[in-house]
Amino acid sequence: MLAQLTLSKTLPATTHLLVLLPKNKSLPKDAPHGDLLSAVLKRRDMKADELAKTPVAANAADGTLVAWAMLDAEKDAFAQQVLVRKALQLLLDEQPKQIAIAVSGATAQRAAELAVYGAWVNSALLPMRKKKDERKPLQKITLVGEVDRKPFAALQAQAAGNLLSRELTVMAPNELTPGLYRQRIKKLAQAKGWKHEEFDMKKLRKLGAGAFVAVAQGSETEDAAIVHLTYKHPKAKQTVALVGKGICFDTGGHNLKPSRYMHNMHEDMNGSAVSLGILLAASEQKLPVNIDCWLAIAQNHISPKAYKQNDIVKALNGTHIEIIHTDAEGRMVLADTLTLASRAKPDLMIDFATLTGSMAAALGARYSGVFASSDELAQRAVNTGKQSGERLCAFPQDEDYEAELDSKVADIKQCTLTGDADHILATRFLKRFVEHDTPWLHVDLSSSRCEGGLGIVASEVNGFGVAWGVAMLKGTH
Repeated sequence: MLAQLTLSKTLPATTHLLVLLPKNKSLPKDAPHGDLLSAVLKRRDMKADELAKTPVAANAADGTLVAWAMLDAEKDAFAQQVLVRKALQLLLDEQPKQIAIAVSGATAQRAAELAVYGAWVNSALLPMRKKKDERKPLQKITLVGEVDRKPFAALQAQAAGNLLSRELTVMAPNELTPGLYRQRIKKLAQAKGWKHEEFDMKKLRKLGAGAFVAVAQGSETEDAAIVHLTYKHPKAKQTVALVGKGICFDTGGHNLKPSRYMHNMHEDMNGSAVSLGILLAASEQKLPVNIDCWLAIAQNHISPKAYKQNDIVKALNGTHIEIIHTDAEGRMVLADTLTLASRAKPDLMIDFATLTGSMAAALGARYSGVFASSDELAQRAVNTGKQSGERLCAFPQDEDYEAELDSKVADIKQCTLTGDADHILATRFLKRFVEHDTPWLHVDLSSSRCEGGLGIVASEVNGFGVAWGVAMLKGTH
């Protein structure tokens, strides 16, 4: 549950106050608790404009914990988000029931939106299983300043999408098996009015979706499925397909992961959670765009039935795939899902997946990588990343890379054993399964988990992709 937002013209009585000022070499005379701030800066030997880099906090005479920061209008969205997040954490670490946010000057609207959104996404409680959970959720936010209230409804919807993504991603694998995940999605679809359709293992076998089935057949309980959700708007002129990798746990299969790399593999369904978060945010905002959401939900287990190296499987589009490494399961389940999604002929298709270790090696955890079917689309994706604060780096996918995937016994190899440029080879592989020349973006979510938080989000699992995806959808109408 997100904290209730109230707008006020005067500062209320509060225990926790965030003051966001526009960057300036001197403090405004009417800054809340200005005398205290001057004393704090003097004690720390800080200049006023250093608040644009380092927020500070102190207790007022009445006991109120006050945090101050300056927002630099010339900084990019990511830098502004980091500053506001750091300032908020000085207050939220005490788990208050309510906070007040005071904004003023030329940056008032921007500061208000960042602070309120940051308070929403960083104060809600993510799932935790402890005998005694002593965490306290934020209940009320009071915003003080001359601002337009209209953007906050959309921001609240986006915050709900971000939190849904993070909540699903952190759930323990025994609490979010493919079967349980599917039940949860069905209930969510009923509550939000989305059309719901499932392609279970029986139906997928009948369709000939051998790439997906190869991975999912290793589970003792065949509860895997491709789930299709549909949101329609009466004024929509464009349809966007969202495709998400939903591997609820990845052992690596017969090519078993060592414990170091198997840890946190319940988060390998993050791509599907991001897709769901975008769908929720878009439908709550009633964005005038039709959305087809396709979720490839399965697990990658080791068992006598599990697929193995040198198997040859036939995908939904008739392509024969030579299996090289069973831990490259994400591209297998996505292959058939992309075919289904592209056959519906959307105007744009975007897939999200925690797909390759090589993308994390290339970028670390502070950027995610993106591949596009055109240079124009790649530039749009990168620019949207800069505007949303969820940063993307575009990578090449030139045709000559695909020579590495040539197979002597099938149409294509699933991957190589060397792993060189695997993020690029995975994209070339997936491209084989996109039909009708569908405009397509592939997002490799190397930044889905970032120690210390990322951008506006303070937790390691950060819901990266939801804000970016919503911004991309807004650009389609």
